[in-house]
Amino acid sequence: MEVFAQQVAGKGDSVSALLESYAAGRWFRAADDGEPLLDAATGEEVGRISSRGLDVAAMVRYARETGGPALRALTFHERAALLKALAKHLLEGKEELYALSVRTGATARDTAIDVDGGIGTLFSYASKGVRELPNDTVFLDGGLERLGKGGTFVGQHLYTSRPGVAVQINAFNFPVWGMLEKLGPAFLAGLPSIVKPAGQTAYLAEAAVRQIIQSGILPEGSLQLLAGGAGGLLDELTVQDSVDFTGSAHTAGVLRRHPNVLDGGVLLGVEADSLNCSILGPDVRPEDPEFGLFVKGVVTEMTVKAGQKCTAIRRVLVPEALAGTVVEALSARLAKVTVGDPRNPEVRMGALASLGQRDEVRKAVETLRASAEIVAGDPGGGPVLDGDPERGAFMTPLLLRARPGATEPHDVEPFGPVATVLAYNGVEQAVALAARGRGSLVASVATHDPDVARSVVLGLAPWHGRVLVLDRDDAQESTGHGSPLPVLVHGGPGRAGGGEELGGIRGVLHHMQRTAVQASPDLLTAVTGRWTTGAARIDPGVHPFRKSLAELRIGDTISSARRTVSTADIDHFAEFTGDTFYAHTDPAAAARNPLFGGIVAHGYLVVSLAAGLFVDPAPGPVLANFGVDALRFLTPVKAGDAIAVTLTVKQITPRSGADYGEVRWDAVVTNQEDRPVATYDVLTLVAKTWPQNAR
Repeated sequence: MEVFAQQVAGKGDSVSALLESYAAGRWFRAADDGEPLLDAATGEEVGRISSRGLDVAAMVRYARETGGPALRALTFHERAALLKALAKHLLEGKEELYALSVRTGATARDTAIDVDGGIGTLFSYASKGVRELPNDTVFLDGGLERLGKGGTFVGQHLYTSRPGVAVQINAFNFPVWGMLEKLGPAFLAGLPSIVKPAGQTAYLAEAAVRQIIQSGILPEGSLQLLAGGAGGLLDELTVQDSVDFTGSAHTAGVLRRHPNVLDGGVLLGVEADSLNCSILGPDVRPEDPEFGLFVKGVVTEMTVKAGQKCTAIRRVLVPEALAGTVVEALSARLAKVTVGDPRNPEVRMGALASLGQRDEVRKAVETLRASAEIVAGDPGGGPVLDGDPERGAFMTPLLLRARPGATEPHDVEPFGPVATVLAYNGVEQAVALAARGRGSLVASVATHDPDVARSVVLGLAPWHGRVLVLDRDDAQESTGHGSPLPVLVHGGPGRAGGGEELGGIRGVLHHMQRTAVQASPDLLTAVTGRWTTGAARIDPGVHPFRKSLAELRIGDTISSARRTVSTADIDHFAEFTGDTFYAHTDPAAAARNPLFGGIVAHGYLVVSLAAGLFVDPAPGPVLANFGVDALRFLTPVKAGDAIAVTLTVKQITPRSGADYGEVRWDAVVTNQEDRPVATYDVLTLVAKTWPQNAR
């Protein structure tokens, strides 16, 4: 990669490199000279691209037979640790990617979104993988379903890894982030990836993959790169495989009609065209903070990545009475945007990815002009700072104002620095105009009125994958209209493709198979690795709190002696805590309560007394209690009732890189009639090892 970086780093280089694919464990170079890839700002040749002679069938086999088994042998936590190590490695080498990114037309701000954003996504998934997934290869979905009266037949939904391959076809605008935001969830799900970047900027994706492969961090076969045409790749896919595509609706349609997608069971996820909108709330006045925030947000989305973002604002919806004022404010701000070679630090907006891309945007603008007029910007080009206006793909930001009844802004997506202002009368019309985009990735509304916020959001939600509500309170921390976040879903219905990427663990489960398993409690425990209600309990012969993580077993149980709850206990707890709710302190009022019929113990008193019944007080491998989950109070406890607790090891999760792990205990508190009065999970941290003589 260093050789390639040296070849393309300067503006005046005469030698360019032929990009290589990483396939079946080796780098592959096509036999022909390939097609030229040009610097977006200078028009100089950066590299060449071709996949002629590449054996895509071998790539798919290698992913299935080498990458897949290696990944599925790892737990979620082990996969997460590798993602974290990979993110750190890419962070150390990001300056090399920055130097190459400028040739895509990207400014330093644009590159940060692409490179740092992609690395940050890996960090996010690494963190979530440890915090929200078990140290296992199986993920349980929801609670236990009791399928029979006696409790001997139960059901549980679970997710497992598919024995297939994830093909990821990425767009030209984010060659690093677009790759990593798909790779991270798929890797965590146990799926090997074949990455196919868009040609225009594939040299940057190839550089990132070279860093990844050279690091040796990922298991062999878990990542392959296809640089060039992907002819025949979908022909090799089968029912366990998936394709995640980002690009045009036209190409998405071609993929949808492929026989293996139509009839072969290949899963296809699409993120396609999106006519995103931003709405200025009817409550906002020019002097309000929300007005300035709205104007700034629109200009930002028009100019970041030269408007080449699937989440960019294409339609600007404003109250009719303020349309002129908004146009003036946007025009004034756009006039300050300097366009040119992104190597110049004074340039705020770089070039589009290619001359062909600029031509496509200009064609879209001409279509929009059938029902709108240009109110800011020069459609012929405008001034360029340090760039070559003939060879560079430069374009000034263009703002249009639609005439009443315009249809083109709702049908045509200019994938560049172009937005159209449309006037509305009332919230209902604003929502209706937004819906005419037929489904988008994201919408935003600037408002400080709670009623407007609710009406607009609920109106927009069926048509959008994400909605940003922007006001003076969240502006300082807001990441903006166009920033997909790894913890939130990125996708949209209808025209936007119907796909869902990211969204935290949702993005992982998207790649996995959910299955409903029906079995006895004992066998379900064996399958899931988690103790199931009704399964056998084990007498460990020693208090479970004396056992280290290495010694504990699923099903280890302690059953306590009983303790009688007295009136004095209830009175003391009320006085000590200040919880003097009448059901615990006023006999007459408590008697009239239809649920209690008299004084009852505090629920938290019951839980506290239960802890005293099962805790082993001496120092031991149990290091800390860090919470309870799913606490429910089922039967009131009255003075004179005798309670006992049964505590069972439910789940054991070693923490990677720590000398302790998590143990989840199933706790059931019963009264003298053996009726459950409280159920919950106790969460503890337990040392992985403990000296035998410490018992």
